[in-house]
Amino acid sequence: MNVINIPIFQIDAFTDRILWGNPAAVCLLDEWLPEAVMQAIALENNLPETAFIVRNADAYDLRWFTPATEVELCGHATLGAAYVVLTHLQPDRGEVTFHSASGPLVVARHGDLFGLTFPALGFSPVEPPENLLRGLGPSTPSAVYRSMDYVVVYDTEDQVRSVVPDQVALSALDLRGVVITAPGAEADFCSRFFGPKLSIPEDPITGSAHCALVPYWAGRLGKPRLRAQQFSPRLGRTRTINLDCGLDGDRVALFGAARQYMAGTIHLSDDDLHQH
Repeated sequence: MNVINIPIFQIDAFTDRILWGNPAAVCLLDEWLPEAVMQAIALENNLPETAFIVRNADAYDLRWFTPATEVELCGHATLGAAYVVLTHLQPDRGEVTFHSASGPLVVARHGDLFGLTFPALGFSPVEPPENLLRGLGPSTPSAVYRSMDYVVVYDTEDQVRSVVPDQVALSALDLRGVVITAPGAEADFCSRFFGPKLSIPEDPITGSAHCALVPYWAGRLGKPRLRAQQFSPRLGRTRTINLDCGLDGDRVALFGAARQYMAGTIHLSDDDLHQH
């Protein structure tokens, strides 16, 4: 019986210490596994995202899976993949390019930080769907936009912090997820992200959501460099993740550290592959 050994790393992204930030698994492949097998591995990992990378000349091909589905863009798992490449696979390099469903994504090391360059996403005002308002509770948003996710703007950070989401109502929406945002008390803006359709009830820190948040707040505040905070139950009410970000033309820049929580090996037999 043939056995495939897949190196796997678990990286806490957008943080300078383990057990904080957003955890992502990174699996190193020689070639793509069947999609159903990669989805099963992501479900087994039960992390917000599992990244799979395959070497492609001087770059890497990259795909992301939540426990429920493949997604087109993920920030923290890209940061985790870059950490693995630039720490373990090619530590002499200063940057890496990933080819993804969202185009080429470049991640560069800046000392202890990694800088990610992602596409800026457009957004347009919409009337909030009934399930969106039901799912976010009694506070009335000042505006709602449609992008990759619904972007729901509130007047105050306290409103963002106080939302208790109805996951069933939010899972009935047509977009990937819901990001709620407001001016920050200690940052330019704050946010939270809910993705029940992705099997992510609340994400600790969501790089891809900032692809719409950064253009919105850069335009509203009239400055291209921003300081962001994201809240989540993983961090509790007293801990937050601070994110340096900015808008450069049609690209969004995100900066963050990463720490390795663990490393191991997945052992898959031919039977395991054929069962999926």
